[in-house]
Amino acid sequence: MNIISIGLVDDNPVLLNNISENLSVFEELHIDFKAINGRDALDKLMVYQPDVILMDIEMPVMDGIEATREIKHKNPLQKIIMLTVLDRDDKIFEAIKAGASGYLLKDEKPSKILKSIEELMDGGAPMSPIIAAKMLDILRKQDAIKETEAQYLSPQSFNLSKREIEILEKIASGLSYTQIADRLFISARTTRKHTENIYRKLHVHSKLEAIQMAQKNKWI
Repeated sequence: MNIISIGLVDDNPVLLNNISENLSVFEELHIDFKAINGRDALDKLMVYQPDVILMDIEMPVMDGIEATREIKHKNPLQKIIMLTVLDRDDKIFEAIKAGASGYLLKDEKPSKILKSIEELMDGGAPMSPIIAAKMLDILRKQDAIKETEAQYLSPQSFNLSKREIEILEKIASGLSYTQIADRLFISARTTRKHTENIYRKLHVHSKLEAIQMAQKNKWI
């Protein structure tokens, strides 16, 4: 019997231990390491070479999507499954673009996670049913607006979230970070972080360039 080695990455120590204990009962699996964030995982990968990494998304220091991007850059053959509580459309696409080969929700049964790992090792791309359904729905919507997208780029084509689009609209109206934060009931720091993400996704370096991109494509 071929043993599949895995790495587990999650910032919640209770969940990390639960996942580890649940998967340890399977003789087909061997847990190489447990990491508490993306940076920790990168450090562990200097020592271990697991067949599959189960990666959470929202973590401090370095989140799962950024870690996946860096890991795939260093080792394109590394297999990674996102194992998360998030099923947001933007996170699904970001994870897949970063190089994830599968996307599972944490409430999947351990036996389902095992089968998904085996499916991935056989060349598949495992997804929880709700994620697969979301992907199909997104693809249908994209087909429905294909003609419009041919004329103008959509914010979704840049993976902008609804919140980021809201903030981009507020930026275009001339509001400051503090004013935007007050309007959306978030902190100024969070507003700045969203703005940085907008710049990165649009490949721009200033508010003016971001506004010009939005106006050009009729987002605002």
